[in-house]
Amino acid sequence: MLEGVPDSSTAAAKTRTRKPRLDRALADAVDQAREAAEEAGDGIGEHLSVEAESERVVTHYFECTLPGYRGWRWAVVLTRAPRARAATVSESALLPGPDALRSPAWVPWADRLQGGEVGTGEVLPTDDDDDRLMPAYQLSDDDAVEDIAYELGLGRERVMNREGRAETAQRWYDGDRGPTAPIAEAAPAPARCGTCGFFMPLAGSMRLAFGACANLYSSEDARVVSADHGCGAHSQISEFVDTTPQGVEKSEIVYDDEGSEIL
Repeated sequence: MLEGVPDSSTAAAKTRTRKPRLDRALADAVDQAREAAEEAGDGIGEHLSVEAESERVVTHYFECTLPGYRGWRWAVVLTRAPRARAATVSESALLPGPDALRSPAWVPWADRLQGGEVGTGEVLPTDDDDDRLMPAYQLSDDDAVEDIAYELGLGRERVMNREGRAETAQRWYDGDRGPTAPIAEAAPAPARCGTCGFFMPLAGSMRLAFGACANLYSSEDARVVSADHGCGAHSQISEFVDTTPQGVEKSEIVYDDEGSEIL
């Protein structure tokens, strides 16, 4: 490129980004634009603005006074042929403005569904390509269940793959049955589920980290808990805290003699 001579690509880019000049004949055709808007619909308010779209093409904006359409605008596009003075209506439409009242973006139902929302009587189909599952009639990728026929697919068409199991384990561990749950943090430090006689380990690769609580008196009964979860119903709780009557703090005994009869 010669010094002082602009590059053709740079000049073309400036031409594309240059704001089009407002066509005065089209800009003055407000009444014609209003008539076109009134033919298109109701609620035509005051004229708001006119903007140049390209050479000899402008858009007139009118306020929309229809109930429920706050911030919306009637838009009418006008154009004219080269060397012609008469404006022609290209199109008209009701469009949202910058502060228009609009409904939220639509989200598919499958993406709106949150964990635990499938209730009694409801049905949630599982996609054939669910990335948490894999065909059960193939070799399992879980070494801990290779010798268990059920995990290999006998009786089931699909089983959870490694990704699905890892996602589940993390969700359980971070939830209300993990080590950071309030009930676990309030329990004595040694009272962990993994050492409790009521802890029933799960099968397969989950065995080392999770099990089901089988203590009738625990609030976690029949729930999956992590091995480092804990509560005050541990089978060996008496080894961790003094549970004898002497070790239990008693309140002051108060006698209520109101209404007593003196003999």
